[in-house]
Amino acid sequence: MPQIKTFQTNINCGSCVRSVTPFLDEVKGVTIWRVDVDDPRKVLTVEGEASEADIVAMVEEAGFDIEPLPTPAE
Repeated sequence: MPQIKTFQTNINCGSCVRSVTPFLDEVKGVTIWRVDVDDPRKVLTVEGEASEADIVAMVEEAGFDIEPLPTPAE
């Protein structure tokens, strides 16, 4: 079952999303991802089996700040 991970970022506009796209598309195990640029926390949601560390590394390599958010209780 794919996992959903959320992160607070500074990816704040369409141009930023385009800049990070090739980096996130390169992460093995990412099924789908999206950034809510309307949320003040600029939340990146990633679905798939990719590790948190791999996602963080690629977003940082793209030049953006990223911090994991707590997983909501089920």
